[in-house]
Amino acid sequence: MKSLLPLITLLALAVSAFGVQPALIPIPMHIQARDGTFVLGRKTAIYADTASTATGEFLAARLRQGTGYRIPVKPPGKSTAGGIVLTTEGADPSLGAEGYEMSVTPDAVLIRAPSQAGMFYGAQTFLQLLPPEVFALKPARTVKWQAPCVEIKDQPRFAWRGLMLDVSRHFFNKSEVEQILDAMAMHKLNTFHWHLVDDQGWRIEIKQYPRLTEVGAWRKGINFHLDPKSSTAYGPDGRYGGFYTQEDIREVVRYAAARHITVVPEIEMPGHSSAALAAYPQFSCTGGPFSTDMDGGVFPGVYCAGNDGTFEFLENVLTEVFSLFPSQYVHVGGDEVPAKPWEDCQKCQARMKAEGLKDTRQLESYFIKRIEKIVNAHGKSLIGWSEIREGGLAQNAAIMDWIGGATEAATAGHNVVMTPTGYCYLDHYQSRDHSTEPHAIGGFLPLRQVYSFEPVPENLPAEFQAHIMGAQGNLWTEYIPSLQHAEYMIFPRETALAELTWSPKAARNWDDFLQRLQTDDRRLQEMGVNYRRNPTATGSAAERQ
Repeated sequence: MKSLLPLITLLALAVSAFGVQPALIPIPMHIQARDGTFVLGRKTAIYADTASTATGEFLAARLRQGTGYRIPVKPPGKSTAGGIVLTTEGADPSLGAEGYEMSVTPDAVLIRAPSQAGMFYGAQTFLQLLPPEVFALKPARTVKWQAPCVEIKDQPRFAWRGLMLDVSRHFFNKSEVEQILDAMAMHKLNTFHWHLVDDQGWRIEIKQYPRLTEVGAWRKGINFHLDPKSSTAYGPDGRYGGFYTQEDIREVVRYAAARHITVVPEIEMPGHSSAALAAYPQFSCTGGPFSTDMDGGVFPGVYCAGNDGTFEFLENVLTEVFSLFPSQYVHVGGDEVPAKPWEDCQKCQARMKAEGLKDTRQLESYFIKRIEKIVNAHGKSLIGWSEIREGGLAQNAAIMDWIGGATEAATAGHNVVMTPTGYCYLDHYQSRDHSTEPHAIGGFLPLRQVYSFEPVPENLPAEFQAHIMGAQGNLWTEYIPSLQHAEYMIFPRETALAELTWSPKAARNWDDFLQRLQTDDRRLQEMGVNYRRNPTATGSAAERQ
């Protein structure tokens, strides 16, 4: 990567001499415009080497949906004139697993990459060079399908480019999740963090414990003071909720993998566990999903850390989860654990005494470290929210930093994903005038603030910066009961996150991004995505605050 940094050319400078500015998001590491255009027609073919056949088929299907052309995928022959060539032969290994090179001339398109992730991202860039209607859900018959001639050399800045979707507060079905994955793929995001478990719902079938979905996946009403008609997630008996069967999970994982997106499941523990404890109360401190104090305060469900049966239960659950998700990382939550249930629990107090633990923060550390042994024994790695470091971070764990701790964790040799509330919480309002926006949890996170985010902490010494794996946006859904509402909150802020996690830091330019965003908004529109639109057609900097 360092050897390629001198090649960085800002897009506006690279193309100004030709009067053409491809609206690529994220902006490539290096791009040079050339004279002419490549015209895609009915006789165009895709020539893919053996390794690239699946990518070729994916590209052909996408082109067919938008253009109506039945573009064949063939092995490279003596002549590939007029075609789109996908090859790993002669690829530059320094581009890494996700990098690619592209040459678009009037005669052909050549995409070369060391691996199929990079090949896929090259294909996504080619699609973005074509008119936005190529992303349409049905063929656009009157469009001239041409792409400007360019030379591109590209690779991502960060390995983790993510989006989290909370499906516990409100259930989003399989096809809705897949629609979000499609938009992620267009912007080269590669990690889908699936928040499957929380107090309000358990969304994943666990065959050894059927009550987790029989009981934990449903509640009496929509809650959060929302209009019951704002969601369609109701069962035949009128209960609100839903869950994914294990086959549903496998299908989503396969769908994501075809788009080079890794699905990271989150099974929340030890707090935020009321749904699980409503189904299996024997693993709580109180024999139920909640606890109270002398003043009548109610605390949500927390697993009993003093009960060995709790860890057996969680190991059995996680074993089924491991079999469904090939991802290296498994997220175990670990945030916002109330101390009171453990302070009042005789078993937890006995555990603390036996282990020499001073407070409940150290008890949570004991809990997470014990879970990490289970995770590591299955060849997986544990990741959790900022709080898992407070009582002592588990040996091999990574943290997802939402409230601090990134610098300390990274300097101690732990990997970190950056997701601070002030830049990455997509459930926050996008305008200070709440009357113009759908209901949100609060806060204010405009597009420009997202775009300004720098994932590497300013005070992190250079020798530890490689531990910053990347960043992601988080959509918590307490007040977001439908896909249409979710998409409005995600897009285009996700677009800004895609650029800041992929593109070189030096290539970021807010005004240029806004110009390219106008075309990208059209792509989302063609895909049927309910993005937050420009207040006016001009999309000026002031209007996209």
